[in-house]
Amino acid sequence: MYSRHEIAKLKETFWTTFGRYMQPVVPADGERVNWVNYKTGIQGISFRMDADSKQASIAIVLAHKDADMRAQHYAQLLQLQTLLHNELGETWMWEENTTDEFGKPISLAGTTISGINILKQEDWPALISFLKPRIIALDAFWSNVKYAFEL
Repeated sequence: MYSRHEIAKLKETFWTTFGRYMQPVVPADGERVNWVNYKTGIQGISFRMDADSKQASIAIVLAHKDADMRAQHYAQLLQLQTLLHNELGETWMWEENTTDEFGKPISLAGTTISGINILKQEDWPALISFLKPRIIALDAFWSNVKYAFEL
């Protein structure tokens, strides 16, 4: 059993390791990017990677405070669903009305893998293998479509 401090330290170490591992990857538009904390440049739209002791996930999260704007972003993203899935090489799950871990309303498109534990360093290669191609594909997708979300 890990203490709260040990869990936080292991997670921090993983995400630092992942960031260093991703550093040599050139983004689709050639601009510098923080792969761990990817900035889309559009308020209320983010790419979220998460991992815990049971699973890992990656998603496009629509969390605009204005419900109408969030719905508009979701509709726009839904129109681009085929393009996204083609870029990813897989189909993601879509949720128009859900909540985040704080109960805040969000919409999202994402995928999850079970059986990976961020607290076990021997699982880190599998975790990186899950996240890396998907965040790279999201970057390529976003470089082609981000202008459709600018208002």
